[in-house]
Amino acid sequence: MTPDEIETAMFAAFNRCDAASCPLTDTQKQILLQVIEQIQGNSKSGVTDIANPLDELNSEELEIFLQFVKDEEQRNRTWKVQLLNDWLLENDSGTVQFIRQRYGLQWLNRVESYHFDKYSYFEDALKLRIGDRIEVSNALWEWVQEDGPCKREWFPCMVIKVEEISNVYDGLRDDSSTNCVVRFFNGAEYEIQGIYEWNRYNWRWPQK
Repeated sequence: MTPDEIETAMFAAFNRCDAASCPLTDTQKQILLQVIEQIQGNSKSGVTDIANPLDELNSEELEIFLQFVKDEEQRNRTWKVQLLNDWLLENDSGTVQFIRQRYGLQWLNRVESYHFDKYSYFEDALKLRIGDRIEVSNALWEWVQEDGPCKREWFPCMVIKVEEISNVYDGLRDDSSTNCVVRFFNGAEYEIQGIYEWNRYNWRWPQK
């Protein structure tokens, strides 16, 4: 669709909301239009932000924001969707209300999953979900050496299954682990055991 066609479709959707007696506020319309413009801008330029937007938060803001993201993920909710819903519904976002007031939608759209990798103490708060795109290392299925003939390479794939495995010995539950099945673009599938526990080094969020 062309930009004009997308804009026309958006305004048609606004009119349908009005006709269904659930009109959007001007603020909600503006947010939706800004999201579309941001997506179009990224697709046209082909250029992504090099700087990590999380670095723009001060230490106190960063701690509060990371805790919010971690709490949302533990509740099996996507943190960015939660914030966007708050903005669209004009709800107060509590401790992270400052994100809307000081940084806005453009900053929020710049934040990607791989930006969190920089903060090691954040651990693995971002959990994998079916449909997520990640990159996996060939070290999962072959011997690699940083300075050897077979070097580490990264291959894009999609998560198609995530399963928590509980180990039971002598009637007692031992530590659990998480297995993940990914599908490569050629259709091949591969199961990664201990995706968080002992194979975390062998996958990463897409490096945009």
